Parts: sequence; structure tokens; C-alpha cells
Amino acid sequence: MNLASLDLNLLVALQALLEERNVTRAGRRIGLSQPAMSAALARLRRHFGDELLTRSGSGYHLTPLGTALLGRVPTACELLERIFSSQAEFDPARDSREFTILTSDYGVAAFGAALARAAHAEAPGVRIRFRQVPADIGESTDLLLGAVDGLLMPHGIISGYPSVELFTDRWMCLVADDNPEVGDALTLDLLAELPWVTYQRTYDAPAAHQLSMIGIEPRVEVSVDSFQLLPFLIAGTRRVALIQDRLARLLAGVVPVRALPCPFEAVPVQEALWWHPAHTHDAAHIWLREIAARVGAEL
Repeated sequence: MNLASLDLNLLVALQALLEERNVTRAGRRIGLSQPAMSAALARLRRHFGDELLTRSGSGYHLTPLGTALLGRVPTACELLERIFSSQAEFDPARDSREFTILTSDYGVAAFGAALARAAHAEAPGVRIRFRQVPADIGESTDLLLGAVDGLLMPHGIISGYPSVELFTDRWMCLVADDNPEVGDALTLDLLAELPWVTYQRTYDAPAAHQLSMIGIEPRVEVSVDSFQLLPFLIAGTRRVALIQDRLARLLAGVVPVRALPCPFEAVPVQEALWWHPAHTHDAAHIWLREIAARVGAEL
């Protein structure tokens, strides 16, 4: 595909058509007349060799290809917007900018809060938006990274992208304060016997992977997509969970639970900020990376 031969305005038209599923409404949304929008749809149909939208009664339905494109086009539009909004210079004291960072709730609690404070002190016009990492990060990493400013995630999930090291954390075992089976320390036998609460996203769920390497298959009783909810699902039960030490200390006293050292050599968490190479020379992004590295060093 020769990108130079494409009219990138068609991408905007494609997004409007796929989301509105109506030529008139799509044209009104992006400021085109109905005939101009119809002409854009005709060009898109010729390009893809597909109808994209098919009439059904009084409305339109997406073809299978149209449905597939519906999930990709918004991210592609965000990537283009970020590329063309790149700046040669950035003055944090005066300029405004919104940065979007994908991470987990742990990432926001352990690092994001400190990053937001430091950014506000230096750049009052800057906004930071944290979004949950999507479940398909491993399947569409390039497109997702291109559409945001960074991915706050530990090593071992993605590779091949530029990154800045932030901080290290360790895994702890979380149990209820009143769990009668657990004394001052846990054993491997107890980990095999007790029911588990796990973080359900596979790329951030260390319990099953790390324990399977030492021959223990956790009996998962509850799973959840929030690290900060783990203590609430542990309190008053026989359950056990793995939680990051920094988060456990932040939540200490909120819920009646205890964090104990793991009775095995758990692989530590090495948190980093990853970004798409398209952002490398953007002045505002360079500032973001520098302040992130500084906050990470302070942690």
C-alpha cells in the first residue's frame, strides 16, 4: 500500500460513516454535504473492495469488514492527531497539553498520583488522563501505543519499544488479619491449600504463572480486574492473594488484612513507561518522560 496515494481525509469520513451508519448524519458530523459524503463512501468502497455499509430496511448495517474497521479506525485517528500535534518546543510553565497513559489501578496509585502532583507543580496547564490497559494489549500494541502517550507497565509484558525505567516493587502475600491458619509466616503448603483471589487480566496476573513454576497450582476462588479491590476480597476469609508491596502499604489500615513475605523467590516488579517511537522527538513528550524518570527516582 502506497500511503502517498491515499487521501487521509477519507479516514475521518470512514470513522464518521462507521459510527453513524448513516450518510447524512456522518456528513453533518464532519461538515460535509450529503452528496460529498456519498462520494467519500463510494471512494472508500472502491478502495476496500467492500460495501462497508449495506442498506437494511430504513437503515444501514456494517459488513464484517466494516465491523472490523470500526474497532481500528478511532485508534488510527488518535495516532494521526498525536503525530500532527507534535511540538518542536514545549514550555511547561505556559503551554497546555493532555497526556493519556494506559496503566492499571496499581500503576495510578503507586506512581500516577506522584506523577500528577509533580506535573501540576511544573506545568499547571497540563492534564493527565489515566486509562485502563485493554485486555488485547498483546494483539494490537503498536496501534494502541501510537494512540496514547505512554504505557505504564512492568517488564515482561511487551518489548521492542523505547522505555524509561521508573521503580522496582516486590510481591507480598495478602491474608486476613483473623485467618487462623496463618501465623507469622506463610509456607508453600499453605499456598497450595488456601483459596486464592487473583487479578484476572492475564498479562498482569503473576500468581498462577509464578506459582506454577514451583509446582503450585492456585485454587482460584475469586478474580477481579482491580488490584486495589484485593484486600476487600481477602478480609474475613481464608483466601490469599499476591499484591505489590507499595500498594499494600498504601492500603494499610483501610482493611483488616496482613501482607507477609512470599515463601518463594517471587520475580520483582520492574515498572517502566513505554512509548511509541513516533513520540520520541516530540518536545512535550520528552518533558513527560523526564519528569516521569525524576518521580521514579524519588520513589
